[in-house]
Amino acid sequence: MTKSFADLKLSPESLHALDRAGFEHPTPIQAQAIPPALAGQDVVGTAATGTGKTAAFLLPIIDRLAATPGKPGPRALVLAPTRELALQIGEELARFGGSRRVRGAVVIGGVGMAAQTDALRHRAEVVIATPGRLVDHLQQGSAKLDALEVLVLDEADRMLDMGFKPQLDRILARVPKKRQTLLFSATMGAEVADFARAHLVQPVRVEVARSGTTAARAEQQVFLAEQHEKLALLLALLERDDVTTLVFTRTKRRADRVWKGIGRAGHKVARIHADRSQAQRRMALDGFKDGTYRVLVATDIAARGIDVAEIGHVVNFDLPHVPEDYVHRVGRTARAAASGRASSFTAPEEKDQLVAIEKLVRAAIPRADVPRDTETFKAEVTRSAEPRDSAPRRAHHARPAAHPKRARPSSGGHGQRSGGGAHAAGKHAAGGHATGGERSSDAGAKPRSVGSWGPKRRR
Repeated sequence: MTKSFADLKLSPESLHALDRAGFEHPTPIQAQAIPPALAGQDVVGTAATGTGKTAAFLLPIIDRLAATPGKPGPRALVLAPTRELALQIGEELARFGGSRRVRGAVVIGGVGMAAQTDALRHRAEVVIATPGRLVDHLQQGSAKLDALEVLVLDEADRMLDMGFKPQLDRILARVPKKRQTLLFSATMGAEVADFARAHLVQPVRVEVARSGTTAARAEQQVFLAEQHEKLALLLALLERDDVTTLVFTRTKRRADRVWKGIGRAGHKVARIHADRSQAQRRMALDGFKDGTYRVLVATDIAARGIDVAEIGHVVNFDLPHVPEDYVHRVGRTARAAASGRASSFTAPEEKDQLVAIEKLVRAAIPRADVPRDTETFKAEVTRSAEPRDSAPRRAHHARPAAHPKRARPSSGGHGQRSGGGAHAAGKHAAGGHATGGERSSDAGAKPRSVGSWGPKRRR
């Protein structure tokens, strides 16, 4: 028998907020994690991305803080690996906790610290933070965690993968020993398990999908293609339908090149990666959500921070180095009850990564035929080959234009380099319309939503 939210012993106020937001029944992770969290127990929750983990920890926190007075200062702390995920959690807190006067503060890098300091000192009961920026506040004395009652580690595996363990250790040294700790993740590797044993007390373990399980409704396929064919393959797939598409690349430079190629083909496209300012990244995400852009090109910075309903197609332009990241990328589509498609482009030198991914997900991913006979594919392959054959050299020291590692965008317009300082940020803000910050075609309906080559260093 399907449980209702009322069966979970949530407060009438939370039930009303859920009803107002259109939530009818709890997801499996919510049904299993909310009762022990409400009872004050530590919880370790494992579930695929997009299954409702955020509400599974926010609703118990809101009920707890709204029902009982506490000491001044932050009473709950949620740690997230990326700015985008922290902002998403902040939006959910406002949606469910706003009417209960449970006040929150999002503490992330890329923006000024003054407003964050004011919120930390005077208003915030719930702090949602990325580890690095919170450590900055702790060092400056603007964050006090002495009154903390609940600690949440969201996407703990990603935080550890990203090298945040030193920051996590520093934060954990500043929070009370007596607290409730909730740890949620899409995968549960050895490092996460060790971390949980060290910092949680007799946790209730909730696993609604095997660690490494991808979204059940995601139709997965692999295209075996050469590196120089990948952009042509992507453009050919974009021509097959008009669904919203999220494209993952391994590096920032790669993301810029793919973004430029998609825009050149006439598709409305935006990009996000670490060299884009926080304002640019937010505007790109907002434009992707509202349909201004059909395509979003991103590095793994977005794999766990994009909460966009019904992304129709996720494309792994490059396979990730870490197999678990495949689960999170694919989890951007087929969220909740929706369906979607996930396509992975695999060059010969990426075969080992594909083997590792299939070992993690415990299944062979179906192979699909590369559409080499389509006009779009052939035209792009021909176009990309032309500079190698015919482009004149400007000087004896000029870089070859077709070299994939050294190609540089032009200095203006669509090819503006990212991270180029205040002038570039102001002139080419992501998601800008009149500013020309992102490439888009002149006209067309909004996209329809449904149900590197080895880098020199990891980004």
